[in-house]
Amino acid sequence: MSSTLSPAPLLIPLQPEWLDRVVAVEAAAYTHPWTPGNFRDALASGYQAQMLVQGDRLLGYYVAMQVLDEVHLLNIAVAPDAQGQGCARLLLETLDHWSRLQSAKWLWLEVRASNTRARAIYERHGYRQVGERKRYYPVHHGERETAIIMSMPLYGPEP
Repeated sequence: MSSTLSPAPLLIPLQPEWLDRVVAVEAAAYTHPWTPGNFRDALASGYQAQMLVQGDRLLGYYVAMQVLDEVHLLNIAVAPDAQGQGCARLLLETLDHWSRLQSAKWLWLEVRASNTRARAIYERHGYRQVGERKRYYPVHHGERETAIIMSMPLYGPEP
């Protein structure tokens, strides 16, 4: 009897040839997903974008932008069939490490007020709510939802 081991997950730069898979995960994860053009623009702008892959399977990704001594997490998603397996934690840890290498002092993000699962993940990771943007995210039929602004300091060495 032989068993086939799955390859270990790898973090690699987000690459244009993976955009179809990225967009598919994005559409499965969000009610108002980024478009292929949003991802192409992020790559063209030189934003930090990493994918977590296992063989030819996309587990998740993030896109972040550095502004002076701050890094803003613009987008992060984990494929629905890979959720609950630590992928988000690994992506966030990778972002932390990269941000420290860039001498960033703070990480920032915005999350829908209704996305309690993501908010809990961010809080466990060390982010704290520092504000709100009322009526920021589109919901449907002209309605809008509050964005929760979260931040995490990156002072000192990695934990």
